[in-house]
Amino acid sequence: RRPGAAARMEEEEDEDSGGRRAAGSPAASARFVRCLYAVGFLDLFGVSMVVPLMNLHIKSLGASHTVAGIIGSLYGVMQLFSSTFVGCWSDIVGRRYSLLACILLSALGYFLLGTSTTVFLFAISRVPVGIFKHTLSISKALLSDLVLERDRPLVMGRFNAASSVGFILGPVVGGYLAEFEGGFYQTSFICASIFLLNGGLVWMLPWSEENTGNREHYKDKGTSSFSAKSNHDLHLKSATSRAVTDSSFFQSPWIQVATMLKKIKGIACSNLWDIFLVRFLMSVAILLYYSNFTLALEERFGVKPLFSGYLMSYSSALGVLAGCLLGPITRLYGHNTYRLLLHSSTFTCVLILLYASALSIWMVILSSTFLAFSTTIGRTCIIDLELTVGGNEASGTLLGVGQSVTSVGRIIAPLLSGIAQEFSPCGPPSLAVGLALVAIGIMNTNKQKYRSHGNAKLKNQ
Repeated sequence: RRPGAAARMEEEEDEDSGGRRAAGSPAASARFVRCLYAVGFLDLFGVSMVVPLMNLHIKSLGASHTVAGIIGSLYGVMQLFSSTFVGCWSDIVGRRYSLLACILLSALGYFLLGTSTTVFLFAISRVPVGIFKHTLSISKALLSDLVLERDRPLVMGRFNAASSVGFILGPVVGGYLAEFEGGFYQTSFICASIFLLNGGLVWMLPWSEENTGNREHYKDKGTSSFSAKSNHDLHLKSATSRAVTDSSFFQSPWIQVATMLKKIKGIACSNLWDIFLVRFLMSVAILLYYSNFTLALEERFGVKPLFSGYLMSYSSALGVLAGCLLGPITRLYGHNTYRLLLHSSTFTCVLILLYASALSIWMVILSSTFLAFSTTIGRTCIIDLELTVGGNEASGTLLGVGQSVTSVGRIIAPLLSGIAQEFSPCGPPSLAVGLALVAIGIMNTNKQKYRSHGNAKLKNQ
């Protein structure tokens, strides 16, 4: 039994927080997580309504292909530099304020897009979205705060599946609305309204759950190899960190910037370089696979672009199914994220090689079918490995850095693809196989690190 004073302190804390024990129940946690699934679905549903129509709209405003490409590149550059800072900011001010700010400012960007009657206004509308459209990353960081470490791949997989469903349905609705007069403007306003709806949903979430969710990380003995005392210390550290976070939103912006830079320095000086390098190499490999997919199928097998579109939609639907199956797969692997990542990356490499050497369209369909599973599993596992090795104390920063790494891949992949296509239509996937092999080699070289330091934290700064 606990001492009487400690018990009274816990009772007072529960009274002050408005019944946190009720919020911290498994049922409340499940409701919170399901609400975040809805947030992810609505986010990509709204975005995917507008994005396929943007090139047509900017050209209708009189922009050249070059100007349209420059504006698209600027958006990517803003995402590259802002993702790390916004993710770190969410660690400092808390998930609630940062997620709400990102959703509302993104809604402002899409509202401005709905009023863009000139190329200049179109470019201005992309600024708030380019800087603050990191709602999915913050949602993933919040999920990482709430769930057990061994359940993280399952929850992340379901979140990705819910988001992917939105990404599949959005273009259909957007394409239908575009048929009407002024359809792009209507679609943009609807997208902004969906983001406002998302903001209302986030505001109504039981946020006391965020403050108590981490307690559950250390109650399960199988979650960590630390001793009971270490778990208790980690719980106290987490509780103290979150208490500071709740008041950090009202601190001076300069203090917030200094704290952000300190956290980013901690990531830069940590031993996570190999994980981020693996993420970069596998991201570029997958981007190379899809870079000239439609053109290569037409040149190699004479199939029409419509068939390629159907094949990519088919792969996206299988990716949703893969996200739902992550739970049984991780249990099959005994929650060994590293081994699952290694096997999925190896499988991805083999499938890309099969596509590059395919002699018939049926081999392409076969590779696309299984590639949807391996890439979905790999993306979830690399995020889980980042959070496991880096620790939950800086989950927003870690996810932001990972997003920046992927953004660099998106910038480099088209250049590499263009060079490789000069030699052969199979050049990009062949180069992708080489990059994937390098990533697999890095994972094999550092396998002892993950086996012996699966719960290692960032170096103290």
